[in-house]
Amino acid sequence: MRLILVRHGETVWNSEFKVQGGGVDTELSAKGRQQIVRLGEVLRHEPVGVILASPLRRTLLTAEAIAQFHQVPVTTHPDLKEVNVGEFDGLSTVDMPQTFTELLLEWWKGGRERLPGGESFQELQDRAWGVVEPHTCTGTQEDILVVSHYFTTLSIIFKILELPLHLLVRFRMDPGSISIVEFGRFAARLSRFNDTSYQVV
Repeated sequence: MRLILVRHGETVWNSEFKVQGGGVDTELSAKGRQQIVRLGEVLRHEPVGVILASPLRRTLLTAEAIAQFHQVPVTTHPDLKEVNVGEFDGLSTVDMPQTFTELLLEWWKGGRERLPGGESFQELQDRAWGVVEPHTCTGTQEDILVVSHYFTTLSIIFKILELPLHLLVRFRMDPGSISIVEFGRFAARLSRFNDTSYQVV
């Protein structure tokens, strides 16, 4: 069984380099709409048995573009939303002296458990894995597709691979990317990561 993890297509805020957490429901950009069409095409022959998605429009539209090629309904769950960054939503990252991920980690390492009005990476990981884990224990041979967000996808991968969350700053997750974890007899393996090669035509 494989876990196929897809980040939603590019949004208007992504293209404008704005912070975009789980508290905002932003629209896909023109490029994002093209990406989800291609995602549907490249994943159409995968043996998907379950499709899980964040209920935000950017993820739901991405999931539906893929689901149209499979006789499987899209099941949404609020716990698959992006990390809640609270008052940081909409902040421009262009003039930041560090990446937003580094800023978040520094905030939490400084003893502040959450951003103002937001949550921590640990809270994100706990809630997202709580949705995904039951589907990995059914013994099914069909793939599980999860359509979510930047930090949500990474937190799931980190949980499976038992990586510490402070290493998030060393990983990148592009809009419309595909990552795959294979659950074998002995251990789970990351066989594909942040793959956007399908976007090159």
